[in-house]
Amino acid sequence: MDKQLITTLQNEFNQLSNVLEDSSVEYWFARDLQKVLGYERWENFANVIQKAKTACENSSIEITDHFRDVTKMVSIGSNTQRIIEDIMLTRYACYLIAQSGDSKKEQIAFAQTYFAIQTRKQELIEQRLELEDRLQARAKLKESETELSKNIYERGVDESGFGRIRSRGDTALFGGNTTQNMKDKLGVPNTRPLADFLPTITITAKNLATEITNYNVKQKNLYGENSITSEHIQNNQSVRGVLGERGIKPEELPPAEDLKKLERKVKSDEKKMIKQSALPKKEESKKR
Repeated sequence: MDKQLITTLQNEFNQLSNVLEDSSVEYWFARDLQKVLGYERWENFANVIQKAKTACENSSIEITDHFRDVTKMVSIGSNTQRIIEDIMLTRYACYLIAQSGDSKKEQIAFAQTYFAIQTRKQELIEQRLELEDRLQARAKLKESETELSKNIYERGVDESGFGRIRSRGDTALFGGNTTQNMKDKLGVPNTRPLADFLPTITITAKNLATEITNYNVKQKNLYGENSITSEHIQNNQSVRGVLGERGIKPEELPPAEDLKKLERKVKSDEKKMIKQSALPKKEESKKR
């Protein structure tokens, strides 16, 4: 996502923000959010909100602390108004809605990050977007490797064989450096996967090679460790070649921050957001 788009979306979300009187609690109206998130019909957006409410309830969090039904007057032309139903949404509610939306939409992907953090500083939003990209890339690699493991098990390769195939693929991708070589080079603990310390572009490269192997194992009906190893090596060499054409050598890229630590930080940030963003109880609001 380019910086200009980030700035545009950030300004749009900022302009829709409201703050409760005598409070620092921010909130957004669902009808406003519907438009900026790219939903044309209220009915479709209402379905996404319902999913978000379910996610809130499943987390044992009081729905009314974050989703508050309201009514408001809107102009319908000719100096007339009518009452419509709307929903006050806390930052956490907006976050859940973004998580329940279609992340292929750029505004949804941005919203997932925007509402996940309390700050509005663009550089921190950009950092969080980069983290989300890396987390998604890592999740995709796990899925493709799991699929490969299942595919080749049905074709005469056991778990040890899968480990050897994956290792030979790494050696091809990293220009002759084995998985262990790369762990030593990047300071990765022996008990941890190398991919947890790789930058997004390298994780994506590993995933592409693995996806191609998955595809060709089926298409070519490959059987046995030797033929599948040869296929996986070739695919990693091809991906390395593409990177090389753009001046990228995977083995020379610096390590990225431990994904497990980052995931813990994300969960910690979410807990803080939930606690700090709750709407006051209705009784408390009346006392003010």
